[in-house]
Amino acid sequence: MIDILDRSAKVTADAMPRLASMKDLERYWIEINELENRADHAYRTFLADLFDGRFDALTVMKLKGVGDELEDAADAFEKVAHVIESIVLKET
Repeated sequence: MIDILDRSAKVTADAMPRLASMKDLERYWIEINELENRADHAYRTFLADLFDGRFDALTVMKLKGVGDELEDAADAFEKVAHVIESIVLKET
């Protein structure tokens, strides 16, 4: 999940200068969507492992909280990409 968030941050940072010209941004929001889909899969896998009975309840609660925050971060990158996509489509 950390690798996915790292890649999402880099892709987003690379796309921001292109926002001024609104050129070559379609690949950005497509890649962010793909990364968010991978994050969703990683999160579901994490939850399945977390609730398989190996961990005590307190550990499950703590780790689930961390996983939820990481998933929320991936969702936030996708929301930014949707806003960028909306701006580009309205302005072109």
